[in-house]
Amino acid sequence: MASQEDSFPRGGSKKKAHPEKTPQQPIEHDNLFDVPTEEGSRKRKRNQEQGAKNKKSKAEKKESSRPEAEACGILSIEALTEGMRLLGCVKEINNLELVISLPNGLWGYVQATNISDAYTKKLSEQLDQEEPLEDLAPLSELFPPGLLVRCVVSSITSASKKKSVKLSLNPKDVNRVLSPASLKPGMLLTGTVHSVEDHGYLVDIGVMGTKAFLPWQKEQEYVKQKNKGTKLRVGQYLNCLIEEVKGNGGSVLLSTIQSVVSAAIATEEQNWTLDNLLPGLVVKAQVQKVTPHGLTLSFFSSFTGLVDFMHLDSKKAGHYFQTQMIMHLSQTEKSFKPEKFKPGNMHKCRVIDYSPMDDLALLSLKTSIIEAPFLRYHDLHPGQVVKAKVFALRSYGMIVKVTEQIKGLVPTLHLADVQIRNPQKKYRLQDEVKCRVLTCDPENKKLLMTLKKTLVESNLPALTSYKQAKPELQTHGFISSIKDSGCVVKFYNDVRGLVPQRELGAQPISTPGEVFYVGQVVKVTVLNSEPEQERMLLSFRLLSDKETEGPAQSQKKATIKVGQLVDVKVKKKTEKGLEVSILPNNIRALLPTTHLSDSVNNSQLLYSWLRAGDVLHRVLCLSHSDGHIILCRKPALISAVESGQDPKVFSEFQPGMLLTGFVKTIKAYGVFVQFPSGLSGLAPKSALSDKFVTTVSDHFVEGQTVVAKVTNVYEEKERMLLSLRLSDVCQEDTAVSSLALLSQWLEELQGVRSLMSSRDSMLTQTLAEITPGLLMDLVVQDMSSDGSLMFSSGSVPGLVLKASRYHQGGKVMDPGQRTKAVVLHVDTLKSEVHVSLRQELVNRKSKQLKKNTEHRAVIEHLEKTFAIGSLMETGQLVAFPVTSHLNDTFRFDSEKLQVGQRVSLIIKSAKPSDIGLFLAVESSVKKRTPALPLADPEPAGEEPGVMSSLLEKPTLPIGEMVTGTVKSVKATHVVVTLENGLVGCIHASQILDDVPLGTQPTAKLKVGKPVTARVIGQRTLLTHKTLPISHPSSAQTVSELSIRSSELEKDISIDPSTHCSSPTEKLKQYLPGQTVICFMRKFNVIKKWLEVEITPDIRGRIPQLLTSLSFKVLKHPEKKFKIGQALSATVVGPESSKGFLTLSLIGPHRLEEGEVAMGRVVKVIPKEGLQVLFPFGTIGKVSIFHLSDSYLEAPLEGFHPEKIVRCCVLSTKDPVLTLSLRQSRTNPRMKNKIEDPEVNSIKNIKEGQHLRGYVEAVKKLGVHFRIGPTLVGRVKYRHVTKYFLSDKTLYRTYLPEGKLLSAKVLRLNRKQKLVYLSFLPKDTGKPDVFPDSLGLPLRDQGKNRVKEVPSSQPKKKRKLEGKEEEDKGDSSTKQEEEKQQESEAKARRAEKAANTGKRKMPEMEREQEKVTKKKRPNLLPEEDDSGVEVNYNEEKRLKQPKQKQTKPTEIPRLQLSSGFVWDVSLDMLAPAAPPREESSDSEEESSSQATLKKKSKKDKELEKQQAEKELTRIETALMDPNWQPETADDFDRLVLSSPNSSILWLRYMAFHLHATEIEKARAVAERALKSISFREEQEKLNVWVALMNLENMYGSKETLSKVFERAVQYCEPLKVFFQLADIYSKSEKYQAAEEVYNQMLKRFRQEKTVWVKYGSFLLQRGKAEACHDLLPRAFSCLPQKEHVDVISKFAQLEFYQGDGERGKAMFESTLNSYPKRTDVWSIYIDMLIKFGSQKEVRDAFERVVHLSLSPKRMKFFFKRYLDYEKQHGTAETVQAVKEKALNYVESRNTLADS
Repeated sequence: MASQEDSFPRGGSKKKAHPEKTPQQPIEHDNLFDVPTEEGSRKRKRNQEQGAKNKKSKAEKKESSRPEAEACGILSIEALTEGMRLLGCVKEINNLELVISLPNGLWGYVQATNISDAYTKKLSEQLDQEEPLEDLAPLSELFPPGLLVRCVVSSITSASKKKSVKLSLNPKDVNRVLSPASLKPGMLLTGTVHSVEDHGYLVDIGVMGTKAFLPWQKEQEYVKQKNKGTKLRVGQYLNCLIEEVKGNGGSVLLSTIQSVVSAAIATEEQNWTLDNLLPGLVVKAQVQKVTPHGLTLSFFSSFTGLVDFMHLDSKKAGHYFQTQMIMHLSQTEKSFKPEKFKPGNMHKCRVIDYSPMDDLALLSLKTSIIEAPFLRYHDLHPGQVVKAKVFALRSYGMIVKVTEQIKGLVPTLHLADVQIRNPQKKYRLQDEVKCRVLTCDPENKKLLMTLKKTLVESNLPALTSYKQAKPELQTHGFISSIKDSGCVVKFYNDVRGLVPQRELGAQPISTPGEVFYVGQVVKVTVLNSEPEQERMLLSFRLLSDKETEGPAQSQKKATIKVGQLVDVKVKKKTEKGLEVSILPNNIRALLPTTHLSDSVNNSQLLYSWLRAGDVLHRVLCLSHSDGHIILCRKPALISAVESGQDPKVFSEFQPGMLLTGFVKTIKAYGVFVQFPSGLSGLAPKSALSDKFVTTVSDHFVEGQTVVAKVTNVYEEKERMLLSLRLSDVCQEDTAVSSLALLSQWLEELQGVRSLMSSRDSMLTQTLAEITPGLLMDLVVQDMSSDGSLMFSSGSVPGLVLKASRYHQGGKVMDPGQRTKAVVLHVDTLKSEVHVSLRQELVNRKSKQLKKNTEHRAVIEHLEKTFAIGSLMETGQLVAFPVTSHLNDTFRFDSEKLQVGQRVSLIIKSAKPSDIGLFLAVESSVKKRTPALPLADPEPAGEEPGVMSSLLEKPTLPIGEMVTGTVKSVKATHVVVTLENGLVGCIHASQILDDVPLGTQPTAKLKVGKPVTARVIGQRTLLTHKTLPISHPSSAQTVSELSIRSSELEKDISIDPSTHCSSPTEKLKQYLPGQTVICFMRKFNVIKKWLEVEITPDIRGRIPQLLTSLSFKVLKHPEKKFKIGQALSATVVGPESSKGFLTLSLIGPHRLEEGEVAMGRVVKVIPKEGLQVLFPFGTIGKVSIFHLSDSYLEAPLEGFHPEKIVRCCVLSTKDPVLTLSLRQSRTNPRMKNKIEDPEVNSIKNIKEGQHLRGYVEAVKKLGVHFRIGPTLVGRVKYRHVTKYFLSDKTLYRTYLPEGKLLSAKVLRLNRKQKLVYLSFLPKDTGKPDVFPDSLGLPLRDQGKNRVKEVPSSQPKKKRKLEGKEEEDKGDSSTKQEEEKQQESEAKARRAEKAANTGKRKMPEMEREQEKVTKKKRPNLLPEEDDSGVEVNYNEEKRLKQPKQKQTKPTEIPRLQLSSGFVWDVSLDMLAPAAPPREESSDSEEESSSQATLKKKSKKDKELEKQQAEKELTRIETALMDPNWQPETADDFDRLVLSSPNSSILWLRYMAFHLHATEIEKARAVAERALKSISFREEQEKLNVWVALMNLENMYGSKETLSKVFERAVQYCEPLKVFFQLADIYSKSEKYQAAEEVYNQMLKRFRQEKTVWVKYGSFLLQRGKAEACHDLLPRAFSCLPQKEHVDVISKFAQLEFYQGDGERGKAMFESTLNSYPKRTDVWSIYIDMLIKFGSQKEVRDAFERVVHLSLSPKRMKFFFKRYLDYEKQHGTAETVQAVKEKALNYVESRNTLADS
């Protein structure tokens, strides 16, 4: 600080202000470079204040003319202006805001950044640091409530007709009117603590140029009395008294002694003026005038002040007057009546606020406020149910607005009973919701609420305190956390309790996390509560409700099981349905209305006519929980339960299942479907219908029976997705399903008629007897407003019969006129009978109808589920279904049937049904013809039948020849305008008889060309005039035409009905294997198939996998096949239920053995292979051995779901095909080298063959090695490695599952299908599987050591017997393993005995002899060798003639390697000996005794001490901080302790590379990539870089490319590219590095670092011209804002690596265009300092300090200039810089003053 003060003195001499201009004296600045920027605005404010004073003086002259009350007006918010100084009182303290009470009921807000500059700086520092600052005090510690403060209005904002006042307590704003010269001793000022010093505090009083100091002794009393003994903090607000003024106001001494401060009075000697008068000053005043509204005072002899009645004394007095605000005295200003407010009158009011500044309670007489349930946060209590509106949706929850002043938060967890991912789909802004208060914190204005329906609607008591929790209390809560010990359940007001594991359910639950989830609403029972400790014990096992039912009733209910069929008796009707009793025990149950029938209409009908006492049979028990039984009478659900098609548990649900259920809930995003078992799934909006779904409720209603297809099952969450689309759930012919539904509905209607006939009402009985087709004599009564005629039968009063306009037969009927009518339909719900007067129906003919014959009919009446039509030939009435399926519930207006429309029906019943109607189904939708408009009614007696003749007249007869003109040409059809104004259409298949493949037939026709064609069919199309409301039936009939030569030459007399057969019948004409010509329509990207057209009404689909055998075509089929192109396809099979053909472009689709087909990967199974899906759902599996002709270390690396592969079918024996991806199979013509031949069975291999395979497992008897899909060989441990291994865990470490190795076939046992293999280097020619760095001992220690071979039998015989024994031993049975373990134990004992010279016990001798004699005949000379060796000399000695040995030292000893793991039987311990003679028994006995002697106690103790010393040495070495790993084991221990440290892994790799063990280094890298956590991105990148370096040095280009591609997938790609480029550059592979940079320029062209790096690379290579050309390319790719930075980077590169002069030119050019880019100036100066001369540096500094920049930036460059001159210049140059800085400051001050 001292050096800086010397360098930059505090400005020049101070200018003395004129006395008359004291208020306008400029404020001096504490900082040399802090130039005032608000001089102009300050000057304008003074002018405004001066103008306001002038206006005020004028207004005082007119004061006498105004009412006195107006002159003494109370301060209002309209009178506030920016800059006004006020006295306030701290009302509320929030985290970052103060609420200040102002006079006359006003209030304002002070942000934390408007306290003081020092406090604002502390807040900024806090933002930059993670840990809280110790010296940053919260506002609550700095400002106690009730503190009087001086404040300034900083801004007034208006929002929604309300004004908000923002205040400032910053001393610079409050005391800005003071100057250093105006400060006098005795003045009372306010300030804030700026900093804490050694002897006191620096106080910010806001007077520029003045430093204020508060000594310790002057603040001690204040600290004790006001600050509770705590030292003052930065930002603390103080009322201070000036004790001493020094240096003309340059520094002042303050005091906070309360007795002095409270007694301070402002005097005239202190020179207070109207401009610098501060609020809060205590003055002596004289009363000048007393008014009813206050006092007029005078002070300082020339000042006048007003005291309103509210601030006189504690007894406030006064009355209201007309001009005062009356907002809260009445609802509106107009309704206010002053005469009601007289002294003594009583009024009902509500306290809305308290003003501490006025010491007044603010009241409201508004009715709306008085009756408002909530006015403040204090009015809300936990557990309270309130209504609110959605205000905003955030990621953390939903903000709701209870009132205008009260807002609450609904966390994401509480938006619904189950957690929802997209709340915006369920809730919209301004939606009214019903919430319940969880917690309410009025002090901090925090309100948490819940929208969980169960909690909101719960009738159980809300638990808001621990004292409420009484034992056996039942209530609702939600799970807040799940632990192993149980679940924590939370209630209201943060009350929570524990449900221990034993109380989670009736059955023990070991893992609560799998059963419950956080946020789940649960019902609990309180077991115990401790309010003092705030602990509570709960249970999920609820107490039985004994009040509602007795034990006998409960026992009866227990006999009713879910899925049981029962008979019920109706007790009464309720809103939800029928309350019934289950017979014979009269058990209460509920039968909901929607469950009375599969038809929603019939359900309402049955509910209407069922009465108490009616008995219903075969009713299904749907659910039975908590004593409530729900029943169902839906026939579809009952049938599903009886047939067993109702999964009981979630695990039974499988994708593809079709299940019957009912709609449980309808949401905006889909439909929830429940099944009889009680489980439910979601059908999303997209899966509800094959049509576009706008509103879900238009398609389905709650309770509707549906058939759902399971599409996805999520077992973890027990959720599933369903599809209700007809294309997914329709499996049978729609005619069959629709006829079954019609029969069911009519049967239920007949049942309703039976109920009606049993009623006493005559009207009801008459309605039951009337059936469709009945001819009645009626009398016209009246005509309704819609034109319908009303009739009466005369005999039954109240019977309503009506005929619509259409059914009036075109006659005009008068009231009283009699006529005959035919009954069409009886509406039993409305008790109405629909009749018709049409003569075709009245005079109908009776004719015997044949089943399955097609007839034309006219629709006479429509219901929601069926329609009634009349046959045009006879007039007989038929009923046919409108819907084809339970899910078929929605139709567009254009698809809806209309009365009068003609349809083609197929008769399905030869006789009328019980209700008098024939049953039929519609043959084809395309055969519908629109209804004609109604004609005006004809007078009675005229010839009828005009309308019928119009309806029967066809538009164009099929087979007729027509002429027309081509109107438009499309890809698949041509539109033709015919002569009579009709429209025709020529399909692409009807243009040429022989269509050339690949062409577009429609291209042969041109617009305007005349054509002659034959009509081959009709179809109805919607036109552009079709509107859903005004023109719903504006459709156009289009004739299908043909211009094929064969069609035009055909004889007209041929029956044209062949063209009218239904599409379903036409589909049946196409047989699998048939070749057809089709025309490309489009490629469906979502469904992945080609949509083609064969004929105008037959379409086909070609799955993507059946379009080609070329991967290029399969990748983008839309590029290969053009719309309208003719294709030759093979029929695979018709999908008659869906109305299309399935075709193939690659011939017949046969998945037989040897066939090659294209499939799509659906699943990658680790270490096993692939699961491939073919068209039509066929699944196949590919083993890892059939992925390629050459096995890979990671065989599945390149495969992923949705990848298309070419497969060869190996076997079709199983439902899942066996496949191969080998190129030798899929493309045998290539004849590539097969590195790894197929091994499908033991027949494919022979002894001595070399094979590759994958390690499957490490077992006790060896390593299992898979060499084929179904063949596993075994490698015994002695054939695994040439080393002895004492630690078996090394096998699993270095032979992990799936490791690719080479092996040699040693021996085959074809009978038992056993293969014996070897990994030894001498057999395979490959390195040993264990690295040399492990330091393991060799199995063979020297040439003079041979393996011990028992020779008790002839060699050939022993070998054969040994092989048999080994074959048997490889069966790996449990008994053999036990024997093996026993043998190993005995072998160890024998080893110990061999190491000591002591003799065995006799029992051990006999046992050993038995074992030896038993096992010796089966020994093998070599293959069963366990690695036991005998010294060559000893063997030689054994071969000498036998002689009596008495000394134990002559016994041959076993040579054992330390730490060897025995893996053979005990018989291998016997030393080799020549054939026995008579004396051999004694020799063997003595040898065994000597070998198996036990160690002495002393030897054991010695070994133990040596082992402890060795262990101590190892531990000491590990504790040494300078210890360096020397073996692979050391590195393994290090990486296990720190698996995320890339440094350790890289050192481990370097260790192997130093020993030239490349493969092991690669293995270490792969281990590192698997071990390092995915969060440690940089650590993983380090390993990838090391692996790329390794491959660059020791690998090939291909291996490096593979590693690079993998690294790009797992790391940030740009970083990997940079690293690869650096690797190539450092290894001098410049061409490869340049290729990498070119790739980066294409892929990351928007990254400026890529261009800069490439430029640096080019300059290093000496390619300056290429670098210069690179810069314009960078400009064309990078955004404009990056150009300056790129130029700066390239200029720096020129300084470092290129031409420095060019770099200067680039900087100069940039600074000429952007002279105020100080960052570029700073970099340029840095470059000149490093590479330029002193003259160039000084020239640059001179230029920059003369720029017009901000003071802050100028200070930066002056300081840098000064530092440079101090380091490189002289005292004169340093002084010159200081003078320039001083001149700059004075020029700025002069400019500010002017």
